[in-house]
Amino acid sequence: MNPAELLILLRTLLVGAAGAATAWYLAFPAPFLIGPAVTVMLVGLAGVKLVIPATLRNACFLLVGVSMGTSVTPEVFVAAKRWPFSFVMVVITVAILLYVAAWMLQHLFRLDRRTALLASSPGHLSFILGLSADIKADVPMVAVIQSVRVMALTLAVPPILSALGMATPGPLDIRPAMNLPILAAVVIVGFGLGLLFTRWKFPAALLLGGLAVSAIAHVTGLVSGQVHTIIMNPVYVVLGSMIGTRFSGVSIVAMRTAFIAGGVTTVVVTILSAASAALVSWVTGVPFNAALIAFAPGGLETMAAMAVMMHVDATYVGSHHVLRLIFLSFLMPWAMSRERKRQEGNDA
Repeated sequence: MNPAELLILLRTLLVGAAGAATAWYLAFPAPFLIGPAVTVMLVGLAGVKLVIPATLRNACFLLVGVSMGTSVTPEVFVAAKRWPFSFVMVVITVAILLYVAAWMLQHLFRLDRRTALLASSPGHLSFILGLSADIKADVPMVAVIQSVRVMALTLAVPPILSALGMATPGPLDIRPAMNLPILAAVVIVGFGLGLLFTRWKFPAALLLGGLAVSAIAHVTGLVSGQVHTIIMNPVYVVLGSMIGTRFSGVSIVAMRTAFIAGGVTTVVVTILSAASAALVSWVTGVPFNAALIAFAPGGLETMAAMAVMMHVDATYVGSHHVLRLIFLSFLMPWAMSRERKRQEGNDA
């Protein structure tokens, strides 16, 4: 990094840390995630350039995966027998969220059909932006609506769980922390596996690499213990700041419609997701707080971190979000191809 880029990074982290400290002092739920997201967003909207480099972001994703893997025990596999219905519901819910939100954007906010579908995708932001540019959709509109969704869900889910009495107070984990040499070994192997997953085009490859290695090490008894909160809390600050940077440099006036559209559709998809989570919780016995985070169409890494912070089954949450992204990887190209054929038929 050159000095100018380093200065921007330090400024971003300082703003994020101030937000985390404020949210912690005010006893907000998930303060190290929510606080930075809000403060970085507000400062970015004021016109200040704030950035989290991809290298730092990816390192944090890797550590989140390792932290998720520490919760995998043999008991998890017994509980997983209740998950098939939940996995099916993820696929159904993703399709419902996509087409309901697209209909709203097309008919209430007058977006063209392609832009509406891309802006309504419940996740996979980088993939969606790539598709948007490729088919010449309204990329800024798609980016802002998608960012509003991620931000709103990050801010809304922890308070909802707290209001329902489902956010467990106290320390993140009562288990002892892994010592640093063991943690370093897990991280290094997880990074290597993550690079392999990247080559295979897996979504959230580094997170999945860290998760897989940590989970195998813990479930076989080779390793025990959690990742210390002294390490994880700064990771959450970086991830929260990363969410906020998506609004850096965005003009509120120029993108007013996108902000309103993003807010309205986010409310609707959140209600639909909560309904699916409630049904899954009722049928399978999975706690509602775990189901809600698993079905909330936020960023995989953010929801995974939230699962750890809110003391729910991170393996359950992570597996559902991975399935959501894999399904979207097939669904969105199919939907775009179908829309292109429909448009060509209309033109003919």
